[in-house]
Amino acid sequence: MIAHLENEKALLAEARAGNGEAFATLLNQYDRRLFRLALNITGNQPDAADALQEALLKAYRGLETFRGDSRFYTWLVRIVVNEGLMNLRRRRADSWASLDEPTEADDHSLMPREIEDWGDNPEQRYSKTEFHAILNQALERLEPILRIVFLLRDVEGLSTEETAGTLGLSVPAVKTRLLRARLELRERLTKYFKRG
Repeated sequence: MIAHLENEKALLAEARAGNGEAFATLLNQYDRRLFRLALNITGNQPDAADALQEALLKAYRGLETFRGDSRFYTWLVRIVVNEGLMNLRRRRADSWASLDEPTEADDHSLMPREIEDWGDNPEQRYSKTEFHAILNQALERLEPILRIVFLLRDVEGLSTEETAGTLGLSVPAVKTRLLRARLELRERLTKYFKRG
């Protein structure tokens, strides 16, 4: 469970009144968790940073719409999840390009298309533990909706009801998807941790 600020309601009132420092204090409580969530949804740091930045901007602009029916963190999570999913949709729509067609350089000349290597650099590879790498790989293979339900419930610690509200699903749908995610993860991870 995450710790919430004792004066969260007061800070929310100040932020609604236009106090940027109060809003920043609220965000500082959750920014790392929100970035990790965006990273787990989008799969890479630049897209996660873009999604989080857009989400926080929307949260600031829409602060008046926060009614307090849920925790402030849950409201932020909902916005981050939506932005992360929109980022994935945009990426899928823009994801194809001919490798044979050259691209235009800054000086309007044509140059061969460069292919980005999406693999980790050596420093990143060595900084991860073997278990962390295996778990991330298993998580990435889950369908996005299963992965998001798993992340919200089992990683972020939201309740089943909060997860359902965040994703616009029924409680039984969240429970079903969480069970499917856990079973798929168990199946994928068993081969790494079987005692033989």
